[in-house]
Amino acid sequence: MAAPRLKPGLWVKAQLRLCDRAGIALTVLRRGDYDGGSVILKILGADGRAGLLARATAPSGAIAWMRPLGPKPVNEAEADSYLVRQGEFDPDIWVLEIIDRTGIYAIDGALLDG
Repeated sequence: MAAPRLKPGLWVKAQLRLCDRAGIALTVLRRGDYDGGSVILKILGADGRAGLLARATAPSGAIAWMRPLGPKPVNEAEADSYLVRQGEFDPDIWVLEIIDRTGIYAIDGALLDG
């Protein structure tokens, strides 16, 4: 049986609150469809480079994450270019920017590599 799916809009609201409580800056760069939009996280680290994580679904039905630009952070312009292309392709997408200079932000699911 698949795990219940949390609506993206509700998930974003929860992330805003969790990041606020942890002292992590989070900005919603693009609002997507509350009930069914996909979610991409742009995480800026201490070196100013950006890691991107796209929300996916694991085979079990649980929330998982994949790295659309590969495992290593990229320069911010490259990440932004990807986000613009995705926004043109999918108008329902949510884009969140997280400034995490200390590396304490943790995703809420498995990381799907490969």
